Amino acid sequence: MLSNMIRRYIVMLGGILIMGLGVSLFRFSGMGNDPVTAMNFAASDRSGISLSIIMIASNSLWFCLEYLFGRKQIGVGTFVNWFAVGPLITFFSAWLASHWPAPQAFFSRLMVMGGGVLILSLATSLYQTADLGVSPYDSVSIVLAEQTPIPYFWCRIFTDSFCTAVTFFLGGTLGLGTLVCSLGLGPFIAFFTRHVVRRLCGMRGFKAGEDDDQTDRLRH
Repeated sequence: MLSNMIRRYIVMLGGILIMGLGVSLFRFSGMGNDPVTAMNFAASDRSGISLSIIMIASNSLWFCLEYLFGRKQIGVGTFVNWFAVGPLITFFSAWLASHWPAPQAFFSRLMVMGGGVLILSLATSLYQTADLGVSPYDSVSIVLAEQTPIPYFWCRIFTDSFCTAVTFFLGGTLGLGTLVCSLGLGPFIAFFTRHVVRRLCGMRGFKAGEDDDQTDRLRH
């Protein structure tokens, strides 16, 4: 049991680490990020405050809702996500910018975004399958689904739409990457969970009928 718990902690930390790279690749492609990260980037660009500070502050607001209505979702992974993802994105974004020129051609940008899709999907699968706490933002749609008769999918669409609207209002970057993150990561996350991550965590593969539920739940 102790060995299994240690494996889950390693999987969770690995997921958070490469999540920073995946998000940075989306940013580097110039095709838009997932809605909540796009909102944080827009707030950072508009205010001049560093992304790390903006993400910690916004996570603090989401955490208030998680603490009040979804306390069972809180775990070590909640706090690691809360305080580590912003600095990791800042680090990887600076690293990419210093080592490669920003892609200009549409195909090059699409390839960079494709790399971001795979890495972010793997990162999300690692982080969420470890089951050591839900990030403050992700908990909001779960809480809404538990507190209302509205299915989780539509609760997630609502929270992502809210962030997209704020990003647009702040003049942030929205694009194909935003759409892919909002609607298209689920199958990739389910694939990594089924074939890679559950084995790393010492779990068996999906049981019959779990795929659809995992696809709905395991989205960044």
